[in-house]
Amino acid sequence: MNQLLKKNLNLGKIEFWAASTIYAFAVMLLLAKVANSGDTEIWTPYRYMFNNYHLHYSYSKYYFFPEVFRYTGYYGGFLLWNFVIIPALAEKRKVFWHVTLAATLLLFFWGLFGITDTWLKGYLFYHKTADYVYNLVFKLNVIYALWVMMMLTFYSAIKYSAQFLLGNVDKIQAKYRILTQDCITAIVVVMIIAFLMTLVDAQVELITTFIITAPTAIGIYALSFYSLIPQTLDKNKGVFIYLLKVAGIMALISIPIAFLTALIFDQKDPVGIVFAFNCSIQILLTGPFAWIVYKRKMAGNQEITFLKTALGRSTADLDFLRSQINPHFLFNALNTLYGTALQENSDRTAEGIQRLGDMMRFMLQENMQEKILLVREIDYLNNYIALQKLRVQTSPDIAIVLQIEEHVEGLQIAPMLLIPFIENAFKHGISLREPSHINISLQTKDSTLYFDVHNSIHAKTANDTEKYNNGIGLENVKQRLSLMYPAKHELVIRESAKDFFIHLTIQLK
Repeated sequence: MNQLLKKNLNLGKIEFWAASTIYAFAVMLLLAKVANSGDTEIWTPYRYMFNNYHLHYSYSKYYFFPEVFRYTGYYGGFLLWNFVIIPALAEKRKVFWHVTLAATLLLFFWGLFGITDTWLKGYLFYHKTADYVYNLVFKLNVIYALWVMMMLTFYSAIKYSAQFLLGNVDKIQAKYRILTQDCITAIVVVMIIAFLMTLVDAQVELITTFIITAPTAIGIYALSFYSLIPQTLDKNKGVFIYLLKVAGIMALISIPIAFLTALIFDQKDPVGIVFAFNCSIQILLTGPFAWIVYKRKMAGNQEITFLKTALGRSTADLDFLRSQINPHFLFNALNTLYGTALQENSDRTAEGIQRLGDMMRFMLQENMQEKILLVREIDYLNNYIALQKLRVQTSPDIAIVLQIEEHVEGLQIAPMLLIPFIENAFKHGISLREPSHINISLQTKDSTLYFDVHNSIHAKTANDTEKYNNGIGLENVKQRLSLMYPAKHELVIRESAKDFFIHLTIQLK
């Protein structure tokens, strides 16, 4: 329903054509009986009175034309009220003029209903004086005209209330968490049904029972979603305990409901009937229905969360793997090995190749798992750091300080979650022309990982192809952290003109 209001539907056109269709259909029903009115007695509300007084009854004169005038008055009055008076008053345009127009519409209805009633009840003129008939008819139709105006007002109130409620579902839910979208929609439906019941002049008992039962059901449903069901499930209790809570609430609210019912009916029997009916509906229908809907929504939300996490992780892992196995990374690694081969014998070159092979094997095999041992992640970090040290260890102005805990007691972590920070430290923190430093710390305590990287920052040269690159995989690793460790991690990133610092805490269990 909310989605319908958000689409480009013209509610005014719908109202106009609905009213026009109802008016045309009502007139056609009257016309269909005109052809047979000469040969067949067409039943009307007052025909039996004409028969009782042995008066000639003309269907056209005493029913068809008065009713056509009334239907036309209903139709024209609705259009005037709904499309002219109410929109102007809502926008506060020419208030006095439109209030006067509303009063004029009331007088018009009074005159129309009074005049047409003198024809519908024409039998009165044959045994009562004209003054008596006019006095009686116009007194009764003042009340009827007021009732019609009240129905028009009721309709406008429901329409604007429904538009506000359905158009502001998100804001209402944000302010009043107990009101779910289902409850808001139900409130609108209840208002519409109550209006229709009043319009067709349903029995007072039926309207009263509906007005008591429907809002109570909405309240029980909302309270169940907001409090009763979550509390019951948190305590690992079942539906029986939940229904007992519903029964307890009904016992508490039944006293004011019974008092209200007694004021309306002024009898004892309807009070007991409404009480029994209301309690039965809430305990046997509303309560179980809310439980089923809540459980289904919870299962659906869990499935959606799982699918989003799986999809997000797959995308993040694929992007991360692509960021690692790319020509840039391999080119830098080969340059490192080439420089080492020129400086020293083949032992260091062999060491570098071996570490590179271990890293590539890790990326191609263990990176595909959801979780790996933290010790394997540390091995990868050590291999990467050792490979980078081969490139910079001949520079005395480069200081690399490591405090990496080796014994982590079987803890597990998402693979390649920490390497982007170290990669960026070496990428942005090392300069062969200026003093540089990198400090890396990795410690665990009570299944919590504490990871810190602190490195220097150097201005990029004009011909550096990575000058405008803010780091490999930082955004990716933030996404992976939010997916893999929601509410279980804290990432702090600080940057100054000469230093870059990250602090990461992860609850691994």
